[in-house]
Amino acid sequence: MPHGEGNGYVKTVKRTGEKKAKCLSQPGQALRKHFESFEETPLAIAILTYLGYGILILFGHIRDFLRNWQIEKVPMAAEPIREGWVPLYQSFESFYTRNLYRRIRDCWNRPICSVPGAEFDLMERQSPDYGWTFNFTGKKVRAMNMGSYNYLGFAQSEGPCADNAEKSTRNWGVGVCSSRHELGSFEIHLELEKLVAEFLGVESAIAFGMGFATNSMNIPTLVGKGSLILSDALNHSSLVLGSRLSGAQIKTFRHNDMKDLEEKIRDAVVDGQPHTHRPWKKILIIVEGVYSMEGSVVKLPEIIRIKKKYKAYLYLDEAHSIGALGPRGRGVVDYWSCNPKDIDIMMGTFTKSFGSAGGYIGGSKKLIDYIRTKSHSACYAVSMSAPVAQQIISSMTIIMGLDGTDEGKRRIGRLAWNCRYFRRRLHEMGFIIYGNMDSPVVPLLLFCPGKIAAFSRECLKRGLATVVVGFPATPIIQSRARFCLSAAHTKEMIDHALSIIGEVGTLLSLKYSRMSGVPFSEDDVEFQTRYSYFLCVDKLKE
Repeated sequence: MPHGEGNGYVKTVKRTGEKKAKCLSQPGQALRKHFESFEETPLAIAILTYLGYGILILFGHIRDFLRNWQIEKVPMAAEPIREGWVPLYQSFESFYTRNLYRRIRDCWNRPICSVPGAEFDLMERQSPDYGWTFNFTGKKVRAMNMGSYNYLGFAQSEGPCADNAEKSTRNWGVGVCSSRHELGSFEIHLELEKLVAEFLGVESAIAFGMGFATNSMNIPTLVGKGSLILSDALNHSSLVLGSRLSGAQIKTFRHNDMKDLEEKIRDAVVDGQPHTHRPWKKILIIVEGVYSMEGSVVKLPEIIRIKKKYKAYLYLDEAHSIGALGPRGRGVVDYWSCNPKDIDIMMGTFTKSFGSAGGYIGGSKKLIDYIRTKSHSACYAVSMSAPVAQQIISSMTIIMGLDGTDEGKRRIGRLAWNCRYFRRRLHEMGFIIYGNMDSPVVPLLLFCPGKIAAFSRECLKRGLATVVVGFPATPIIQSRARFCLSAAHTKEMIDHALSIIGEVGTLLSLKYSRMSGVPFSEDDVEFQTRYSYFLCVDKLKE
C-alpha cells in the first residue's frame, strides 16, 4: 500500500476527465473496481498498545491484592470457594471483567428510549462506583445514531411499515405460542416465505424467528459426522456454534484469502477423512457477505469458482449484506452480479435492513423442504409473530418497488452514496479505516485501550453515539470504533459526524494512517452508472 510523506499524512487524489453518468444504466452489470483497506498497525502504536494492556493488568493485580486486605473499596464478584470443587469460571475472565471492562462499562449497553433511527434518545445514567451500578438521572440525551444496524432506515414508528404492522397485530395478535410444525403456521408466514424466495431469486425459502438460531440450529441439519466444513477465520459466532454442534470436521482458512481456501480444500479432497482416508461425505464452505467487525466483503466470484472446481457446497450468510449491498439491494450476490443458483444455501437476517427480527434460508425447493421437516428451529422454536412478519413484508415490498413508488430505490442509492462518501472522508482525514469501499460497516482503528472509552465518551459529549470494540472481541492491538451507515442519514448529518470524529481524533491523536490517496470516490463514473438506474447521484446530494 502506498505511503505518504509522514505519519498521519494523506494526500487527496484529484480526478480529472470523469463525467457524471446519466440515469440510463440497468441493474446487474458486473463490478470491475474493488478496493479493501487493511492498513498495517504502526510498530510504535502496537508497542504502546501492548504496554497499555500490561499496565492495566498490573494495576488490576494490585487492586485485587488490596481487595484481599479490604483496602480497595470497589467490590468484586467472585465465585465462592468450595473445597474439592473445580471453579466454574476461569480466573482471568473474571479478572478482566472486574478490573478492565467494568470500569468503562458506561460505554456499552446504553439504554435508549426512542426509535433507533438516524437520531435517538439515550437515558442518562451515572455510576457512583466505577461501573458496578448505575443510577438514572431522569434526563434524556439526544444523539446522532451511528451504532445501530438500520441500513435502509426502516427503524421507524410511523409510515406504511408501522401502519401495516399495527393492522397485523389487530388481526393476528402479538404472539403465536406454537412451532411451525404444530399450530404456528399462519397465512402471513407463507406470504413472507414466498416473497423472500422471489426477492432472492431462488425456488423456495423458510423463515425463522431468531437470526442467531437460523445458523446455529440449521447447520447441524445440513452436515454431520464424516463431513468437512471450511469456515472463514472471522465468521460470526452463530456460524461457529452451528459448525461445532454439527459434529463435522472444521478447518478454518485465513479471512477472505482465496489462495488459502483453495489449498485447504485441495488437500482435504486428496487426503480424505482422518485415519480412514475415505472421501468426505460433504464439503461445505461457510462465508459471510459482509463481515460485521471488519467491514470487508466476501470475494464471492472466487468462492463460486472454487466450490464448483472441487464439487463443494456453499453456505452464504448475508446477515449484513442483504438489503445493504447491490444496486437492487439484494445482497452480495447482487453486488457481484452472480447467479443466485450458484449458492447452495442462502442465509440472512431481517434485523439489519428490514427493521424487524428473525432470519431466513433460501435455496432449492428440495433443500427447503428438507430443512422444514428436519430443522430444530422449525420443530421446536416458537413461530415468528405476525407483526414482525408484516414489518418484513412491508419493507421488502418497498425495496422491490412492488408498492408502486421509488422509495426503495431512493434508500438503496442513499445508503450506497453515504458509504462511499463517509469512508473517503475518513481516509482523507488520516484515520486507519478497515474494510470494503462499499460496506455499510466502517471500522476506525483506536488501538490503545485507554482510547476505547475516551473516544466513546468524547463523541457522546458532542452528540454522536457509536459502538467501540476491544479485546477479546478483536485482536488485542486492533481495538476500534465501528460506525454503521444508514439511508436515514443525510449528507448534513454525515458532515456533522465527520466534524465530531475529526475533532475527537485530533484530541486523542488517532490519525495514524500513512496511506497516500484514496482510490475510490462517490463521484466515480462506475459507481454513478451502477446506481443511476435507481436514482441520480446529483439528487442524492440534494
